[in-house]
Amino acid sequence: MKKRPLIGLIPAGGKATRISPLPLSKELYPVGFREDGDQNTQINHQNNNKNNLRPKVVSHYLLEKMQLAGIDKAYFILRQGKWDIPAYFGDGAMLSMNLGYLIMGLPYGVPFTLDSAYPFVKDAIVALGFPDILFEPKDAYLQILNRLEVSQADVVLGLFPTDKPEKAGMVDFDNKGKVNSIIEKPLHSDLRFMWGIAVWKPEFTEFLHEYLIEIKQDENLPQLPEIPIGNVIQSAISKGLQVEAESFTNGNYLDIGTPDDLIRAVRGFAEDFED
Repeated sequence: MKKRPLIGLIPAGGKATRISPLPLSKELYPVGFREDGDQNTQINHQNNNKNNLRPKVVSHYLLEKMQLAGIDKAYFILRQGKWDIPAYFGDGAMLSMNLGYLIMGLPYGVPFTLDSAYPFVKDAIVALGFPDILFEPKDAYLQILNRLEVSQADVVLGLFPTDKPEKAGMVDFDNKGKVNSIIEKPLHSDLRFMWGIAVWKPEFTEFLHEYLIEIKQDENLPQLPEIPIGNVIQSAISKGLQVEAESFTNGNYLDIGTPDDLIRAVRGFAEDFED
């Protein structure tokens, strides 16, 4: 059997309203530094020669983690006007990746944004990542792709501990990693883990596509609703698709899309380069 292609999908359609105004797309916000001429290598912060340091943008970290897992092809899905992203990354040669850029269609949340890539990824293994997020461990994609390969799962989620359930899709899963449910941004929760990255087989890509077709054809809706991708995954569970989780107990996950977390990110990475 021919091996399915492995493709990264990076939704970049947001307006960054919580940290606006910005002079650039938030996916290009500088967080930390890299060595000039070797963008694929994390700086050794003990190196005292700082003349060759250059800013490292937030989405660069996501691409590095994808590449580490063997993902050498990825699409940014853009909102009109965010042309600074392809201007910065170009064809991906700076990361030894093949990068493409798609224009999002309907502006009603991540599911609609991802579905813009349907013709390009419908037969692929998809790796989803958010370009304004910083997370560890570095081999997170490698771990969830391994689980997808050896299990019967249609979707595998990467889980991270959080004490802010109101900002996340919280995941209820059993001791074997089977996901029972996803609860989007509850005000209070006893659950400890949120999902932050995901990989899936073509079966879920097709489910997502058909799910959105049904919504778009629903004559009872006065307008299309904004749907969290976690709701689509929950619906897939209800329809019998198998969703599993890999929990990174010692991992961390930081969204730079709010002022307080942006400050944490900039300070945290800057400390690595202080004398």
